[in-house]
Amino acid sequence: MGTVKPPPRAKLFCGLLTSDLDLMTLAIRRLRSHFNATDLESESWPFEQTDYYRVEMGECIKRRFVFFEELVSVGRLADIKRLTNDIESRICDDTLHPHDRRPINLDPGYMTLSKFVLATTKDYSHRIYLDRGIFAEVTLHYANGAWQPYPWTYPDYAAETYHAFFESAREKLKEQLRE
Repeated sequence: MGTVKPPPRAKLFCGLLTSDLDLMTLAIRRLRSHFNATDLESESWPFEQTDYYRVEMGECIKRRFVFFEELVSVGRLADIKRLTNDIESRICDDTLHPHDRRPINLDPGYMTLSKFVLATTKDYSHRIYLDRGIFAEVTLHYANGAWQPYPWTYPDYAAETYHAFFESAREKLKEQLRE
């Protein structure tokens, strides 16, 4: 019989998508008010792999990632996703956008040394139910010295565009776990 242990600590991150960089700045500020300091922030990359968000966000959508300094318990992911949904909703209210045309998308998740996990409200065959309407998906795994996608991995995560940045976040996590 296995021994029950507390869930591991992981590096919390949030992926942001928007065509309005001022809203990105606002969202990061609101995320920091809940999760404290960020220790890694990516550049803003063009998001061109799909037109899925174009109706909501318009043209010239950008993708950015922020990683938070404080490690979190992986058991908090469902609550974190519900919180980021609330932040999206408040930004819609503040900017007078209808909630079905949100101007920004916040995708929280966590990184361990071996995997990259995203939270979502959408069920599918490869997703595991967490709590209160939230599911988790292992999006990338670390093998042979690099981040590797799965068949279901979103095209932008599967492409190597972000992988060097994710590698620096993984190195930061290694340092933090040694402390």
